[in-house]
This record gives sequence, structure tokens and C-alpha cells, in this order.
Amino acid sequence: MKKKLFIDGSAGTTGLRIAQRLASRTDLELVTLPESQRKDPAARKAALNGVDGAFLCLPDVAAREAVGLLENPDTVIFDTSTAHRTVEGWTYGFPELGLRDAIVSSRRIAVPGCHASGFIALVAPLVRAGLLSADALLVCHSVTGYSGGGKQMIAQYEDAGRDRLLSAPRQYGLGQSHKHLPEMTVLCGLTQPPVFCPVVANFYSGMCVTVPLFTSCLQGTVEDIRALYRQSYSGPVVTFREEAGEDGFLSAIALSGRDSMEISVAGNNERILLCARYDNLGKGASGAAVQCMNIAFGLEETVGLEL
Repeated sequence: MKKKLFIDGSAGTTGLRIAQRLASRTDLELVTLPESQRKDPAARKAALNGVDGAFLCLPDVAAREAVGLLENPDTVIFDTSTAHRTVEGWTYGFPELGLRDAIVSSRRIAVPGCHASGFIALVAPLVRAGLLSADALLVCHSVTGYSGGGKQMIAQYEDAGRDRLLSAPRQYGLGQSHKHLPEMTVLCGLTQPPVFCPVVANFYSGMCVTVPLFTSCLQGTVEDIRALYRQSYSGPVVTFREEAGEDGFLSAIALSGRDSMEISVAGNNERILLCARYDNLGKGASGAAVQCMNIAFGLEETVGLEL
């Protein structure tokens, strides 16, 4: 029997991308609401409680309100907002962190944040293995395409008369209170958040997250890190790449349009660069949501994904 799915917030960037990934699926049935009922609480409540699974592609407050509408204990929720990523009773939707079985048994799954996905993929295994202390003082740089800012930012960047400042990379989150910091800290088991430097640049989609380390901060070697990543990330979605970048460069657009993630290690025996590349709309958002849905319903994990 086909699984019935509903996207609450289907008009946003993430919701639209999820709908595109599900459109050709013959093993699923997508429940939709007429435009006149898209924001109607009663219609949304009926849809949420009448399906096997629902994607919440909403602002945090609206996502919490949507969860409050649930009465059907069997509806599986995949929340793409920040609202529930560190909330007790919710499973973090990054199966490669040893959470696959938890996703299968959970009814409440929080899809990871885009920047957070790369940082957690790089740092969490090191802390768990004892290669990096939970008290480590870390820095994270992340370069993303402008689609991560949603429809408003996309319109700004694609406006022919846009501000000239948008033509160069722009750092943001200057107050060190970015909404992804809580999950980056909690999921990695860190005692304090990293210094986080997100940068939005003039390209549509793609992302490169870098965590620099001094080897003196490690309880091990660079080769220990590589060995751990090889063991942890053998696919099908997240893979370890032996050589970082192309001809001495690491482009954030390399995996644009795809739902995979590439982990690599660069640097030397004194200073290391841990790198994660992926699409902020793929493994950083809607691709990750579809991957979690496939796993939760016992479907082939990569169906509907572009790897």
C-alpha cells in the first residue's frame, strides 16, 4: 500500500524541492490542499492527521503549532525547521551518525540544518572516538549559495538591479547567535559552541563547511582522522574522499544539484582542514528530508535522490 504524505509549507524553497523529489514516485501518494486552504488550520489539521507522514517546511513557531494539531499517533513528522532539533523525544535526522535505527522507530524526526550538517559530520565522530576533546575550542567556516536564504534572498540576488554588495561573498551571523549553533553543539557533544563564520555568496546552491584544527589539539594523528572517516562514511549518501578539492581549490558548488555529501581532510601534520561539501538544498535540506522519510518507512534509502 502506498504511503500517504503531506507537505505543510509546500510553497517555500524546501517544500518545493521535496515535492519535486516525490513527484515521480509511484510508491507514494502526495496529499495536497487547494491554494485557498493552504493556510487554513482545519484543513491542515485534517491533512496532518490523515497521512502516514508529513514534512513541516515552516518557520519555527508555525512548526510547533503544526505539531500541536496532531492527534494521530501514527503520523510520522519530518520537521525541516530549527524548532525540534535539540528537543527531547525527537530524533535527529542524520542516519550516518549511527541514528538509522532511531529514525526507523521514531515518529518525530528533526531534519538537520544546512550548515550544521557539515560541521556535525566532521566533528561528532572525532569527539565520540576520543580524538577530539568535548572541551575543544573550535572554529567553523561555511560558504553557502544564496538559495539557503529562501525566496526573499533568492529574489534579491536574482534582481537585475540588485545592490552591488551582493556581488561579493558576505559574512553574516556576526553576533555569534546563529540558529544552527545549538544543534552543532549538542549533537557533537561539545561543552561550548564553536566560533561560527557563515558566508553567503553569489551562486544559487552548494556548500562547503571547513573546520580548521591544530594537530596539537588532537588525541591522535591526521591518519587517525582519515581512517575514522573512511569507516564512518562509505556511502551511499555520505562518502569520504581521499583527496580534497581540485587542483588546489575546493569549490562550494561542486555538488550543487545533488543530495550527497563529500568528506575530506586537507592540510599537513601541524594544521588540518576538515572539509564537507554538499548542496545546501540537498543533503542540507530537502534531500536529507527525503532520505529520512525513505528510511523511516523501510524504503530503499536513495530512491528519489540525485547522488
